[in-house]
Amino acid sequence: MDIEALRHDTPGTVGRVHLNNAGAGLMSRQTLHAVTAHLELEAAIGGYEAADREQERIDATYGHIAELVGGRADEVALFDNSTRAWHAAFHSLALRPGDRILTGRAEYGSNVLAYLQIARRTGAEVVVVPDDDSGRLDTTALAALIDERTALVGVSHVPTSGGLINPAAEIGRITRAAGVPFLLDATQSVGQFPVDVREIGCDMLTATGRKFLRGPRGTGFLWVRNDMLDRLEPFVVEIESANWDGGRGFTWQPGARRFATWEMAYANVLGLDSAVRQALDLGMDRIGERALALGDHLRRQLDALPGVTTHDQGTERCAIVTANIDGVPTADVAAALVRRHVNVSATVAAHTQFDSEVRDVHPLVRLSPHYYNTEAELDRAVEVIAALARRDPAEPLRRASPPPAR
Repeated sequence: MDIEALRHDTPGTVGRVHLNNAGAGLMSRQTLHAVTAHLELEAAIGGYEAADREQERIDATYGHIAELVGGRADEVALFDNSTRAWHAAFHSLALRPGDRILTGRAEYGSNVLAYLQIARRTGAEVVVVPDDDSGRLDTTALAALIDERTALVGVSHVPTSGGLINPAAEIGRITRAAGVPFLLDATQSVGQFPVDVREIGCDMLTATGRKFLRGPRGTGFLWVRNDMLDRLEPFVVEIESANWDGGRGFTWQPGARRFATWEMAYANVLGLDSAVRQALDLGMDRIGERALALGDHLRRQLDALPGVTTHDQGTERCAIVTANIDGVPTADVAAALVRRHVNVSATVAAHTQFDSEVRDVHPLVRLSPHYYNTEAELDRAVEVIAALARRDPAEPLRRASPPPAR
């Protein structure tokens, strides 16, 4: 992997250190051109006409995403973000009083709110599976909790609030054996390291384009296993998702397209396709190896600093690193990094509600390198944090509010 060439192809690496890839990765020149070129085409000949001209490239996006996650093109639907994709999957389940939704403590805040809303509306029950000693979802406890009332297991592969990697493949083996639907939120994992739906055994997976995939904002996708379709009833029906039968009825579109909507920003779709193709060309094995190594490098350096504590859980940790400095507010740490042109964000307790019930650690500074970052850039961030940890507590700090995580 030619890091210098990749950085030259990434305009955002000039003049700043971007350690906020868990928020939004930096687009490459090719991806940026894919977006702007289509916008220029729309302006020149019209939006519908531009889509017609680029239809073959637009259609190819589904196949490239399928290749990325190990599925098939007809199992992919496009959305404008991963949360909308996740809701399209979750709300397609017909939950009834007494049904149980099993989830983990690391579950993302929007998912949790949806669980609570549906529980309130239908009488279903939300059950939080405990963590094991390392902080991962305890798969032994999960297996014991699954029974005839279990309607869904919903898990965030990687939380927004730290470097934990949940044991997705182990969860998949348990849910497949029990015949229970498994919805995996892979928002923070797709693009960071290899994710294969066949190996994991999930039934539904959602992801975004803007984070570790380095695509434009306003992109996301849903993958649905074909043999899961009969158990789902999309909660929105419109002219893209269904076919009118000529009378008073309709039939769903085949495959995952039944979850989609007709209108979409095709400039963003082509940008997403460019980013996915770049990930495929570089190879997710190589991307994952470097990204996780950079996360480990950063975490070890921070752990070595007096007064600095990292809070990433699990036996296997990714490129999301969270930390705090004793006696220094997180907002001040983030502001000091931003003043040195280091992009970071901060965790928010409300974004991982179940985790916050047992860990009173948020907010934390969240640093998330990716493969195009260098070790020297990580060292620069560590130097800023080390200086803050050494400072005289009586010395005033400039106050600022960091951008929230996710």
